[in-house]
Order: sequence, then structure tokens, then C-alpha cells
Amino acid sequence: MKRSLALLLTLVMSLGLLAGCGSKDTTADEPQQDGESGAKQIETLKVAFVPSREPQEIITATEPLKQLLKDELAKEGYEVGEVEITVGTTYEAVGEGLEAGTIDVGLIPGGTYVLYDDGAEVILTATRNGLSKDSDNAKDWNDGQPTEASEKQAVSYRALIIAGPSDKGQELAAKVNGGEELTWENLDSANWSIMGTSSPAGYIYPALWLQDHYGKGISDLSSAVQSDSYASAFARLASGQVDVLVTYADARRDYAERWNTEFNREASIWEETNVIGVTAPIYNDTISVSKNSEIMDDALIAALQNAFINIGNTDEGKQVIAIYSHNGYQKAQSSDYDNERAAQKLIQELTAAN
Repeated sequence: MKRSLALLLTLVMSLGLLAGCGSKDTTADEPQQDGESGAKQIETLKVAFVPSREPQEIITATEPLKQLLKDELAKEGYEVGEVEITVGTTYEAVGEGLEAGTIDVGLIPGGTYVLYDDGAEVILTATRNGLSKDSDNAKDWNDGQPTEASEKQAVSYRALIIAGPSDKGQELAAKVNGGEELTWENLDSANWSIMGTSSPAGYIYPALWLQDHYGKGISDLSSAVQSDSYASAFARLASGQVDVLVTYADARRDYAERWNTEFNREASIWEETNVIGVTAPIYNDTISVSKNSEIMDDALIAALQNAFINIGNTDEGKQVIAIYSHNGYQKAQSSDYDNERAAQKLIQELTAAN
């Protein structure tokens, strides 16, 4: 498993580099000026989301974004024929699409952005509602009560290591809630669900947490299976296929209802799951654009920034971007994600060493 993860990370980076190496036709698909209206014409604007939720759920929820973007970009002097929204098969697939120029705009985590920043440029950072719980101490999250949204806006979030209702999950939770420090042997005896290697909450920051506490990485775990979405991770946790999952704080809010319906649990998710680890804060998701897109230039970037900020300031827009727990957007710069670059570097070093 250690060697497989190392090879995977190397392959991901190689694919990203290769994707950005193609030559660019500087005239084929550039925005064209409409002689009558004066608006710049864009035939198709390609927007991609990472699969942090089930793909069809994202596609359905973001359908109104197509018209919202058209309307807002029209105010910025752009007439867009079609907004095409897709969901990547993996986080890495969206990064590769941005590098290749086959995607114009990507809504991606910071970790994915820094892995592909040779071909992707961050233009906005998402803001989120803060949470009623934000403690470094895992036990403080386990009062059996739902985590609630607060009115305070946040530009960072945490990753949580959550134990489920399996015997092993309950054993680990009992130790944490009893004030006992978990050992590496305790954690290594559990079956884990993880996400792709560029997912901040689903891989990178939990790996850093393991390194900080135990001098180990995710690749050192005896049993860690990659889930294709957080929905499938929670389904596995509910069924006992895995004992522990890693996710964003607090993903249980998004799956509380399905825990009892689709996942067939009787008690609430707040009673049956417990936080056993809390990571350092993670800078929020990005809206990034492709440096190799045929239509992208400084003027369109400025227009997209204004468009997404305006969308995030409306009730209708907030409903759309809530699928990612976004509440709005603020302008971003590459240096905002320097901590993510440091995290990625450490992960690469840890993986290469195993």
C-alpha cells in the first residue's frame, strides 16, 4: 500500500504536468466582439466541480447556476451561449482538466489547486458559515448534540477523524471521551475510509495530524480504503464496513437525515458517531481558472470574480452554492495557499519515504 500511494502521487503529478504542456491556439476560441451589442461572445463556458458530494446531487443543485452566471456575466459585458457544468470523476480529474484547458473554471479545494497550480490560477476563496463547535479537543465535539451553523463567516475549516457505530469505532470513541490518548496501535487496528490524495479534509490534513501525533502517515495504516465521495464514506461507516472516516467539519450535518433513512440507522448520527481527532484549520475551497483555457484572459477573470461574488450575495445564489457549504466568495491570491503548498510538500515527502 505504501508503494502504491507513492506511485499514485507521482502519477497524478506527472499527468498534471503533461496536461499543461500542449501548445495553445491563441485565436480559435477567444471571446469575440459582437458588432451590434458590443458584448464579448463566449460560445461555451465550461465549469467543473469536484465529487465531494454525489455527482448527480451536485448537477441537480447547481442547474440554476447556469442562468445566474449568464446573467451576471452579461452585466460584465459577456454574452455566454452555454454554461456547461460537469462533475469530475475524481478531484485530480478536475485539476488535470484545468491544466489541459478542457475546463475553464473549477470549484476545487485548496489542496487540489496547489497540486495543479502550473495550469490553474486561483481567483476566489469561498467563505462559509462558521460552526458552533471549533475545538482542538475531539471530546468537545461529542456532546450528542448537532453541530450548528453560526452567523460568523469563516475562511477556514477543519478536518475531523470520526469513529462510527462498529465495535471498533465505539471502542476508540470510548477512549477519547474518557480522556484517554489514543495510541498508534489503537488507530491502526481500525478500518479507515479516506479520499483522494489531493483532498485536504479527506487525506492531506488527516495525514499531517497522524504525522504530528504519531510520526506516521495514512500510507502506514494497515487498512485504508479510498471512497469516491463522502456519501459513500458515511454509508460505509453506517454499515460497519469501516470503523473510521476522515471528512470536513462537520459533515455529519449534511448526512444526519440520510443516516436514518438511506443508511438505515435507528439512533441519530450525533449519538452513533464520535470525533476522535481534529486537524489544524484548512483554508477554504477555491474557484480557480485554467491558465490554458482558450477563452481565459485578465478581463474574463475580473468578470468571473464579480459574477461569483454577486451570485454569492443573493438568496438564490446562496441556495446553489450551499451544495459545497459555501456562503459567498472573496478575491484570492496564490500566496493565500502557501500553507497548503507546505502541506502538499510534506505529504509527498512522507509518501516517498514509505
